[in-house]
Amino acid sequence: MPSGSNHLELDGKQVRLSNLDKVLYPDDGTTKFDVIQHYLTVADVILPQLAGRPATRKRWPDGVESKPFFEKNLPRGTPDWVRRVEIASPGSSKDRTHVTYPVIENRAGLAWVANLAALELHTPQWSVGPRDGIHDADRLVIDLDPGAPAGLPECVEVARLIRERLGDDDLDAIPVTSGSKGMQLYAPLPTSRPPMELREYAYELATSLESDHPELVVSNMKKAQRGGKILLDWSQNNPAKTTITPYSLRGRQRAWVATPRSWDELDDPESLRQVHHTEIPDRLETYGDLMTT
Repeated sequence: MPSGSNHLELDGKQVRLSNLDKVLYPDDGTTKFDVIQHYLTVADVILPQLAGRPATRKRWPDGVESKPFFEKNLPRGTPDWVRRVEIASPGSSKDRTHVTYPVIENRAGLAWVANLAALELHTPQWSVGPRDGIHDADRLVIDLDPGAPAGLPECVEVARLIRERLGDDDLDAIPVTSGSKGMQLYAPLPTSRPPMELREYAYELATSLESDHPELVVSNMKKAQRGGKILLDWSQNNPAKTTITPYSLRGRQRAWVATPRSWDELDDPESLRQVHHTEIPDRLETYGDLMTT
């Protein structure tokens, strides 16, 4: 992808690009060109995670040192080739009865959202079908949010407890370092289940672990109760909630990525850190797609 080009042809579609040299991450010099390149590099592994899921974008048009905004509805000027789906939105803060989301399903769509400085792509645990019918959730997710001074080592300790509990129910947990402070655990479901049913399951798991390990685990969302503990955010399974998509960039100080990890990696103190976008190509060559292995 030439850094000076104004258009890029992908999947037979023309994607307009702009301000490719603009630095979006001043701390490490990551430019918009680098952001677009990242999303094209991970296209084969992130597109299955985005498939059929309405995409909420978190945008930093002026870089990560500026104020971002969440965007759900399609922005003005969206190319007509971008798939869109209209979802009911009761109680919308903008008094909308419905929101028209994009569904990112090809490399052209990735380049389009990246060019808008949509650094983060958030998706629900449910999806829509080819005729826009809403399907039940096909994965369970639990977000592990550390309260200082707790950090990734404590997240991993709790993640192993969750892995054991999920294993008792024949569910395999995939760890993802979030690119922010903590991590998520994803568990693909053998059959789809209603999101609120999963929310209740996750809540019961969180409160049970809190009861067994009160010095380490908290299930209450109040920040005042998180100090030195790991919040198990069971609410991510609520149908109205979204979670950072694996392989998405994060709008943090540096261009870190929500990165699937192997359990063996998490045993190595030198590997126990957030992953920078420049490390992703080598990781894909070494590990492949850990969301499917």
